[in-house]
Amino acid sequence: MMSTQITINLPDEVYQRAERFARLANRDVASILADTISISIPDIRTDTLELEPFPNLSDEQVLALTELQMEPEQDARLSELLDRQQAALLVEDERLELQTLMQVYQEGLLRKATALSEVVKRGLIEPLN
Repeated sequence: MMSTQITINLPDEVYQRAERFARLANRDVASILADTISISIPDIRTDTLELEPFPNLSDEQVLALTELQMEPEQDARLSELLDRQQAALLVEDERLELQTLMQVYQEGLLRKATALSEVVKRGLIEPLN
């Protein structure tokens, strides 16, 4: 696996927590931080990467994204799969489908939240207090 070396500044408290955890796990801090970042940042579907960046969108396009929702069929299926998971009835194929739908949901939620931030930044709506 290829890797890229970077330098980051961490708050002292965060570094100390990572250092304590690394000591406890008998590992080096860099591998703890790399694993933590790897686990924390979800994999993004490639078609999501083809979306137009917010600065290139018109005010109307950004406002429309604040109303973004899952397709009704996907939303219904997600609810059904979550119910089946709660009842411990999921089969392997459904687990993979649930994982995919959860990713679609999370990416949509992130896009919507970013759109809301953008419309506030552009002064199109008032920030919530």
